[in-house]
Amino acid sequence: MSNSIASIQKIQGGIAQDQRGHIRFVNDFDMSLVKRFYMIKNADVQLVRGWRAHRIEQRWFYVTAGAFEVELIQIDNWDEPAKDLPIERVNLDSANMEVLHVPKGYGTTFRALQPESELLVFADHEIEHAPLDDYTWPLEYFIGRLDR
Repeated sequence: MSNSIASIQKIQGGIAQDQRGHIRFVNDFDMSLVKRFYMIKNADVQLVRGWRAHRIEQRWFYVTAGAFEVELIQIDNWDEPAKDLPIERVNLDSANMEVLHVPKGYGTTFRALQPESELLVFADHEIEHAPLDDYTWPLEYFIGRLDR
């Protein structure tokens, strides 16, 4: 990851394997703040979900199957963010067993890189809070998305 978005972090996991099979884990992921979780499975690899941001909530993302490209921006103004905010791109792959932590104040997009990819999302607020902290913009709003 570049230094442009220093507070975004990956939490590395691992795998234990023997004759019985394997166990995937991310032991350093402290789930004490998590209040709920949900799964995302895009219809195909062309679909991009986003831009969605949270001013108060933070999220953790774990790919259970396949791989996803995640785009991240730090929102500078919640009423009218700059259209040229720097965009960080991160690839998450189920084979790497990583949790991506995205603190409050960031916007994201998600695109599956493989068919049948699934993304597990953890949130630190209950569902009743979600409508109070949900900011969205069209995919074309941030001009850095145009260089894809």
